[in-house]
Amino acid sequence: MTDFEKLFNPRSVGIIGVNEKRTGRYWVNCFTQSGFDKPLYLFNPYLKGELIEGLPVYGSVLEIPDDKPIDYVIVAVPARICPTVLEECGKKGVAFATIFASGFSEVGNRHLEIEVLEVVKRYNIRVIGPNCMGIFVPKNKITFSLGLLTNESGNFSGVFQSGGLAIYIAAKGQSIYGTFPSKILSIGNQIDLNFVDFLEYFVEDDETNIIALYVENIKSKTIGQKFLKVVKELTMKGKPVILWKVGSGEATRETIISHTGGLAGSLQIWEAVAKQTGALMVKDSNELINLAMAFQHISSMPLNRNMGITTGGGGASIETADTFERHNLKVPKLAPETIEKFGTFVPDVNTIFRNPLDLGGSMGNPEIFYKTLITLDSDPSISAVIFIKTYDFNHVFLETIKRAYKEMKKPLICIAYKIVDDTSDYANKVHFKRELFKLKIPVFESVDLAAKALDKLCSFREFQSKQDS
Repeated sequence: MTDFEKLFNPRSVGIIGVNEKRTGRYWVNCFTQSGFDKPLYLFNPYLKGELIEGLPVYGSVLEIPDDKPIDYVIVAVPARICPTVLEECGKKGVAFATIFASGFSEVGNRHLEIEVLEVVKRYNIRVIGPNCMGIFVPKNKITFSLGLLTNESGNFSGVFQSGGLAIYIAAKGQSIYGTFPSKILSIGNQIDLNFVDFLEYFVEDDETNIIALYVENIKSKTIGQKFLKVVKELTMKGKPVILWKVGSGEATRETIISHTGGLAGSLQIWEAVAKQTGALMVKDSNELINLAMAFQHISSMPLNRNMGITTGGGGASIETADTFERHNLKVPKLAPETIEKFGTFVPDVNTIFRNPLDLGGSMGNPEIFYKTLITLDSDPSISAVIFIKTYDFNHVFLETIKRAYKEMKKPLICIAYKIVDDTSDYANKVHFKRELFKLKIPVFESVDLAAKALDKLCSFREFQSKQDS
C-alpha cells in the first residue's frame, strides 16, 4: 500500500507555473486563502525574483536548498513541458505531484504520458492526473477551490475523475448536507495513481468512514480485479462505497474518451461489480450526496425495511408509501396497541390511524407531534421513523423533535421538501436542518431521494449480514 503521509500532510507545497494572470494565480490564492500554514513555494523561470501574493517566485525547484524539502507539487504548466519539470522535481526529491494540465491521451498525446511515466518511475515520484485538480484535505488546509471550507473536517472521502464534480459534491456536503470531507481527490487520467491506490489507503484510514467514487473508466483488467477486492474489503469493514459509474449512453462514452482518455465499460458489468462487492450504485450527484448524508447521520439501521411514516396530509401519505414501496421499503400495518395509543391523544377528526399516519391539522400541534414520534418508535414492527415537514421550521418544533429523539431508540428521518419560494422560510429551514444534523437526523429534500438512500442503506446492512453468515 502507498504511504500517502507526504501527500495528505506535506511539509511544504510547490506550485509550478504561477504567473500574474488570474488563472496563473488560482492555485496561489487557494493556498493563501485556505490558511495553509506551511512553506509554499512558487516557480516560474520567467518571473524569477518577483512577488505574487507576497511570496517570492523561484525559477526552479532545484533552487530550494536541500534542507527545505518539498513533498508535494502542483504542476500547472503546458503538457509538453511536464516531463522536463518533473525531471527537476525528481532531482529535488519531491514525493507527489498533481498534473493540472490537460493535453495528454484524451487528445491523442499518449507519448507525453509515456515520457512523464519514464521520468517519475526513475525518481519514484507518484503522480495524480494528468488533467485533474488533485487533493482537498481540509484538516491540513489544502484545497483546490476557493469556495470550499477548511475550518471543519469530517469522515467523508471521495475519488473523482472529474475536478468540477469533486468540488461540487464536496461543497454540497459541507454547506447543505452536514457531511464534511476528510479527503477528496480529483484524479483525471490516472496514468499512475488510480482508484485502487486510494481505496487501499481508505481501508486503514481512521479519518475515512464513507467513500464516494465517480468512475468514468478503469485502466486495466489487473486494476479492475484489485478494485473488486478492496471495495469488498471496505464494505466488510463497515465503510460504504458509493459508486457513481457513468458511461451507459453512446454520447457519454464518446465524451469520456475525450475527457480522460479511457473506455467507459459496460454498465451491466458494473452492476455485477456492485452485487459482488456491496458497492452502492447511484445515478447522479444528488443520489450520491444524499446517500452519504444517510450514512453520516444514521448510525445503525436494522436489517428489516419496515418504515413508520407520519405526514400532514392524505395525498402526501399515499405518495410517500407508494414511493417507499417502489424502492423495496416496507410500510407495515401498525400494531393494535399502537393504534390504541394514538386514539388517546390524536383527534379522530381529519385523521386516520394507520401507517402512514396522516395527522392532518394536528401535525402543527407540537405536543401531538412529539407523542406521535415516540409512539411510532414504540411499535414493534417499525424499524425507523420518518416524518415529513414542510412548514413550521421554528424553535418550538426543533425543541419538540429534540425532546422526542432523546426518548427514541430507532433512527429518525426527516423529509423537508420545498413548497414555497420565500427567503425567510429558507433561512428558518437552513437553521432547522443544521440543528437536526447535530442530532444525527438526516434531512432529505424529497421523498424519492429519501427512499433511494434508505433502500441502499438497508442493502448495505443486508450484504454485510449475508457475508458474515
